[in-house]
Amino acid sequence: MSFAPAFLSAAEVQDHLRCSSLLIPPLEVALANFSSGPEGGVTQPVRTVVPVAKHRGFLGVMPAYSAAEDALTTKLVTFYEGRSTTSTVPSHQATVLLFEPRNGSLLAVMDGNIITAKRTAAVSAIATKFLKPPNSEVLCILGAGVQAYTHYEVFTEQFSYEEVRIWNRTKENAEKFADTVQGEVQVCSSVQEAVTGADVIITATMATEPILFGKWVKAGAHINAIGASRPDWRELDDQLMKQAVLYVDSREAALRESGDILLSGAEIFGELGEVVKGMKPAHGEKTTVFKSLGMAVEDTVAAKLVYDSWSSGK
Repeated sequence: MSFAPAFLSAAEVQDHLRCSSLLIPPLEVALANFSSGPEGGVTQPVRTVVPVAKHRGFLGVMPAYSAAEDALTTKLVTFYEGRSTTSTVPSHQATVLLFEPRNGSLLAVMDGNIITAKRTAAVSAIATKFLKPPNSEVLCILGAGVQAYTHYEVFTEQFSYEEVRIWNRTKENAEKFADTVQGEVQVCSSVQEAVTGADVIITATMATEPILFGKWVKAGAHINAIGASRPDWRELDDQLMKQAVLYVDSREAALRESGDILLSGAEIFGELGEVVKGMKPAHGEKTTVFKSLGMAVEDTVAAKLVYDSWSSGK
């Protein structure tokens, strides 16, 4: 006897994952488990990426199993260059498939866009908790897309800032962001203006060439680098990559996928999971970069949380 899988729309996923902060405790555990090797119980190959050259797009396939949650998922994600301002279709779209690990049955097909946005922001918040300079007062966000909104939400929940700044290549989108979110946000006309003196910087752009330069960044600042998920794409320049202490979510993925790391030759100091576990120190006085590529186990944790919440309410 077979059962049809549940289909959870974006609205339903949103209902069961209202704030990114819910994800912080389970994601800290998942990051630590991932960085613990086989004993952590996370099985996760580096994502497979299929280029769709004719349309300047990519399809990513991201499977993972986490023994701690006994959860098995695959995320399918498409991302297209130059799509954010020229089309009503988002540049990134995602779907998560959740399986029953005991027999392989498909339990649910759920919208992955909200999961991706919220788990990414939650992981950035975890990195910032450990790596930010003390008394961080100025937050700067580069980019005004989906990730900017979810990062702003969780960062203003988790931390207190005297000033928040935003820059976007299309200034109208930065102004729309400032008008939409709760709280005061200063719209900046240039990246340099936005980042000068900032304690915490989030780069969440579709840039393929560096937009953030080391000479502009305050010594001791912390940067969460979210964009540039391809080996030939950049957001950060060589000077910044080489002067900062560099943390990643997955060493293996970073050395295959991150143009910021591959093209600068920067040396990876540690994985975020190693910091969570206390294996790698957080360098309080040095500039730090967390290069976030996103991991399938993060989607697994979020999808399981959504499904469990949905199931309990049926």
